[in-house]
Amino acid sequence: MEGLPDVTSFATKLKNTLIQYHNIEDDKWRVAKKTKDVTVWRKPSEEFNGYLYKAQGVLDDIVNNIIDHIRPGPCRLDWDSLMTSLDVLEHLEENCCVMRYTTAGQLWNIISPREFVDFSYTVGYKEGLLSCGISLDWSEKRPEFVRGYNHPCGWFCVPLKDNPNQSLLTGYIQTDLRGMIPQSAVDTAMASTLANFYVDLRKAL
Repeated sequence: MEGLPDVTSFATKLKNTLIQYHNIEDDKWRVAKKTKDVTVWRKPSEEFNGYLYKAQGVLDDIVNNIIDHIRPGPCRLDWDSLMTSLDVLEHLEENCCVMRYTTAGQLWNIISPREFVDFSYTVGYKEGLLSCGISLDWSEKRPEFVRGYNHPCGWFCVPLKDNPNQSLLTGYIQTDLRGMIPQSAVDTAMASTLANFYVDLRKAL
């Protein structure tokens, strides 16, 4: 496994970073996009010179089913319109893996297709689950794709207190798309992509 010495401590550090994001006070966020079902906020990232995005919406399904749709596996390609391929390169410990995936071009291909190699980890969180990931510096590259980089990202999914058949899904995404793209194009694409993610996921569920 390239550049990943201790899986357990790496996974724990990633989980703790996501929990820190989850505890950021509301007044630190600015609304980037709002639809009737989803709100997307953003704040400057502390990892790179882009934004950390937060997305939140309620889904009519149980936690395990939602997270099974999100985490790496055959389910994800069936419904996520942005993802064009997904391969699990290596299964590590339980609920940890390394995956390589590619995304479609966006904004009339101003943003060309991207490739990512991510470490993925799914773990219990309160009454629900957290599925989180971070990109790895994987040396094998494919020339037809720009290699993007995901700083710590993740999805918290917890049942609603008054209706356990519904779940609150909160995502934190900070993606460095790399390559030559105006930052304004990235910011436009990110907020819309996150809102569309919920639309696609709702249809799949």
